[in-house]
Amino acid sequence: MKRLILLLAAALPLMAESTTAPRIIYTKSFPQSVPAYVRIQIERNGDATYQEAADDDDPLKFTLSKSDTDMLFDLAQKLGNFTRPIESGLKVARMGDKTLRWEQGAEHHEVTFNFTVDPDGQALNDGFEKIIETEQDYIALDRTVHFDQLGVNDALLQLEVTWDQKRLVAPGQFYPLLNRIVKNESYLHMARERAAKLLEAFQAAPAAAANPGAPK
Repeated sequence: MKRLILLLAAALPLMAESTTAPRIIYTKSFPQSVPAYVRIQIERNGDATYQEAADDDDPLKFTLSKSDTDMLFDLAQKLGNFTRPIESGLKVARMGDKTLRWEQGAEHHEVTFNFTVDPDGQALNDGFEKIIETEQDYIALDRTVHFDQLGVNDALLQLEVTWDQKRLVAPGQFYPLLNRIVKNESYLHMARERAAKLLEAFQAAPAAAANPGAPK
């Protein structure tokens, strides 16, 4: 009996580890670019944060779709959850130091690279670049909505480009800003029209994904 208790006690940490949901953390440091630093944390349920300073205690929060979240974690798994190097070793220009980190309870692995030719590594990096582009659009729109009403239409134009190029993720985070523009007559009419068009497109996207055979 005593031996059984000891075995169970030893197994409990391993059991807890196996039930702890994993997360992926992506950081990029590139002083010559804008932003010069980013940190993105993705939980397995899709909850995510974005920050442009290591000591930012109020990061942007959003939720990725299940498909986008699954894609990121599937790619991480193909990369051994970052247990092996993916740096190409080729002589290429500096593109910023990217670090991919896997955390699950006490288990953690990370890999840093400048450039990779691994297809899964490239796809995963591109997934995080989409998040960066999206959050840059969000920051620009949020700033103009609150401090530069005349600049709102330009920010919406950039958001529209990102959407049209299929580079936008988690569009739901834009709903409050777009609704505010649509309902406030102090913004330019063209901006309100563009905001309404984008809001309609964003809201229709989940329905289209759920019913790919539905008529358009």
